[in-house]
Amino acid sequence: MNFRIGTCTRSHILATIFLCFLFFACQNRNGDPLSAPTGSTLQGDGQQVDTSQQLVVPAWFTAASARQLGQELDSIFEQLHRKKGFNGTVLVTKWDQVVYRGAFGYADLKKKDTLSTETVFQLASVSKQFTAMAIMMLKEEGRLDYDDSLHHHLPTLPYRGITIRQLLTHRSGLSNYTYFSDKLWPDRSQYMTNEDVLRLMAAHKPDPYFQPDVRFDYSNTGYALLASVVEQVAGMPFARYLQTRIFTPLKMHNTFTFSPEELEKRSNVATGYTGGRRLRTPDYLDGVLGDKGVYSTVEDLYKWDQALYTQKLVKQQTLEEAFTGTRRKRKRDEDYGFGWRIRELERGDTVVYHAGLWHGYATYMLRNPKEHSALIVLSNVPNGSLRFVKELQEYLHPARPEARPAGSIATASPSPASRSEQEEEQLEGGDPAP
Repeated sequence: MNFRIGTCTRSHILATIFLCFLFFACQNRNGDPLSAPTGSTLQGDGQQVDTSQQLVVPAWFTAASARQLGQELDSIFEQLHRKKGFNGTVLVTKWDQVVYRGAFGYADLKKKDTLSTETVFQLASVSKQFTAMAIMMLKEEGRLDYDDSLHHHLPTLPYRGITIRQLLTHRSGLSNYTYFSDKLWPDRSQYMTNEDVLRLMAAHKPDPYFQPDVRFDYSNTGYALLASVVEQVAGMPFARYLQTRIFTPLKMHNTFTFSPEELEKRSNVATGYTGGRRLRTPDYLDGVLGDKGVYSTVEDLYKWDQALYTQKLVKQQTLEEAFTGTRRKRKRDEDYGFGWRIRELERGDTVVYHAGLWHGYATYMLRNPKEHSALIVLSNVPNGSLRFVKELQEYLHPARPEARPAGSIATASPSPASRSEQEEEQLEGGDPAP
């Protein structure tokens, strides 16, 4: 027997976009009070900060419409779980309210222990936004600049002309360490570290794909090197910096970075499964941080989301730059900032989001800053059960916010992933979903 839990409350919901596996799911049964009153937001320390002057809640966002939406989402998520095999947790907010939270399936398929919204998952590339935040915090402190040369901070690297900004925005041209390390790492029973990535690049000088700033090319190498920059500038391990400067201040008590010792101490980590629900085995690249490696829950990511509406970590002006695209030539609706993808919806709203895929885990986080809305989904069975990007986007972000299209997302045919999405899935190191 499968288990599912969840809750829903107040009104219309946020959105979803992009990436070949976008997530969604959950179940609704026990009613749950709103987590914060309309017109307020929660700081990382739990204190509410009045945002009513900035946030105007529309008239259609009522308790009745919220209840109806919760019922509709409950039906969609139940079908996705039952018919498509979704296994994971979800939390959705709208206008600073938690409108839906819940979990479907198991943290461990063999033990059949029920998932909860406090279950911990590997975030995969959703980790990149924390790496970018660490860089932004050091920049605000005057300890580095976005246009600093990478060679200035990591002098052993044989590459010149690359800046921190280019690493943040995937314009460095550096080759992907997840590819070249396979030939260079001698013992795959031993975890590779960021220091090892630096050493291999210095010794073997893998050819870059192109010269810096020529074009966008999604790069795990860039974010692994950014973690090394944080260590050099801050004078402490990257994991400790995230813990002391971000996770602890925001009371993200179930959030940490990968280490075998840390995983051993935690009893609430979801076991990862690959295609066909095969138990994932440890990967020697798990030890490289910055591009991945943060573990968290949907509840902790909600605290992170709320903190981004405050100045608890960095000034809003700094965040605005992170959410501003950098591509000179691009499609009207797509771009990349600092650790976040950027997309313009048909109705004009701009959302920031990121997806992640790493052996045994698939993740998705989307924010609509205009509406103070968020969608957070974490899964430990990346089986392609939620490749319904356009359908979910139309449902959650209709052209008219007060209207939603009819029809069942769970029984529809998913929109095909674009070539860039397919290529990124491979870069993430995940197992292509059927």
